[in-house]
Amino acid sequence: MFDAVKEAAQKFGADFQENVALSKLTSFRTGGPAALLVQPNSCAALQEILAACRKENARYCVIGNASNLLVSDAGFSGVVLRIGPAMSAMEDLRNGRVRCEAGASLTALCNFACRLGLSGLEFAFGIPGTAGGAAYMNAGAYGGEMKDVLVACSHVSPDGKLEGFTGQGLQLSYRHSVYSDTSYVITELELQLKPGDPEAIRAAMNENKRKRAEKQPLEFPSAGSTFKRPQGYYAGALIEDSGLKGYSIGGAQVSLKHAGFIINTGSATTADILALIAHVRKTVFEKYGVLLEPEVKYIGD
Repeated sequence: MFDAVKEAAQKFGADFQENVALSKLTSFRTGGPAALLVQPNSCAALQEILAACRKENARYCVIGNASNLLVSDAGFSGVVLRIGPAMSAMEDLRNGRVRCEAGASLTALCNFACRLGLSGLEFAFGIPGTAGGAAYMNAGAYGGEMKDVLVACSHVSPDGKLEGFTGQGLQLSYRHSVYSDTSYVITELELQLKPGDPEAIRAAMNENKRKRAEKQPLEFPSAGSTFKRPQGYYAGALIEDSGLKGYSIGGAQVSLKHAGFIINTGSATTADILALIAHVRKTVFEKYGVLLEPEVKYIGD
């Protein structure tokens, strides 16, 4: 199965594995197996691997650090393309401009910018995703978002072309980009940052990390904030005021530390988490007339 995809990966020395438990990769620590997991190590490799998927009519999905992802308990019977450590190079383009591959972790990218004395990414320190994932969803925290610094993205289109978007073409808005509505695979980002004092940048990064540890249930597997912020409200406050703090279904629980987080207390299945998401949405809607929109993405059979 997927022989052409494996051959394309082998040609470029890209790692691939069959029947991989996705629960080991997702931050929720749930999900069944991927029939084939491939980790492209260059744009050229990604282009040929996608061409092989088309040739074999193979279903595929793209993941990064899987920190905002729910995978079906049945897994995914197609090809999972992980844009991760094998595509994580970073480069100083001078004059505050930084380029990085999509698989670079946000933490590594923030540290890189800090070493260069470049400010603007402090908000992202500690977000457990990749640069590509952050661009895909316009990730943000503590008053900042990717929209503030992202100026260009390169991608491979479903038909294998290497293309890109810049400026307004990125269509960045709250937890959304042009990529949210397409099947393009982000390969590189360019960021415009500002000169700053490395010590002050590091202090701001550490303060954000401290606030995360203080307010968020980082000791449990989760996908961060489960729901997008509804206009005029805070999801966590609506959930807590609905009496749902600590509510559980199976091993999934509305966090006692922050009601905006659904956590895996140790034995949760994806089905448990989905059932709890549905219950929270129904309860909040019945009480406040606000329909919460999940921030977490779902893939699988």
